[in-house]
Amino acid sequence: MSGSMTAATGTEALTTEMPVGRSTGWWGMVMFVATEATLFACLLGSYFYLRFQYGPTWPPPGITEPTLLRPLVMTAVLLPSSLPVIWAEHGIRRGERWRLRAGLATTLVLGATFLALQASEYTEKLREFTMTTNAYGSLFYVITGFHGLHVLIGLTMISWLLAASLRGGSFGSHRHDRVRNVAIYWHFVDVVWAAILFTIYLSPRL
Repeated sequence: MSGSMTAATGTEALTTEMPVGRSTGWWGMVMFVATEATLFACLLGSYFYLRFQYGPTWPPPGITEPTLLRPLVMTAVLLPSSLPVIWAEHGIRRGERWRLRAGLATTLVLGATFLALQASEYTEKLREFTMTTNAYGSLFYVITGFHGLHVLIGLTMISWLLAASLRGGSFGSHRHDRVRNVAIYWHFVDVVWAAILFTIYLSPRL
């Protein structure tokens, strides 16, 4: 019996047994994304509720129907930005740090471009209506602004990872949890934008 216990708890056994299941960081990110997804669902649900309560004319009189060109360009910039993150994550799993750097840098540029386009849209929209103009204005700026904040947070995470990889941080084929967690968050940001595109820009035309 004593020999069995020694074999099970010895140095060789402890070093060869790998932890089973997901890491704490993974579960933390999944729970955070689930919480934020609930908030966005409430906001988008409020948008549709007020729209159908308001009447057949939406947006309200005095506010033009949202144009599609810029939002579609923003979509074409943001949604594909998940691909370099996937490429970077798969690269670091194989110990290829250069792929991590290239993928993160590409996503960083695409995300920053999205925010620049959103800022240019706000510059035009603010001449027409503000957050306090009516319920539509409040919903438009809260929903898109809340998403823009999440994009900014995601870019901050990506910048931190990129800086760590450039200065020789602890990455490798078995230490890529940070990259995976940031990738989960970034994919969530992309999916939410697709829902916002349909809600804010496409649904008024249906």
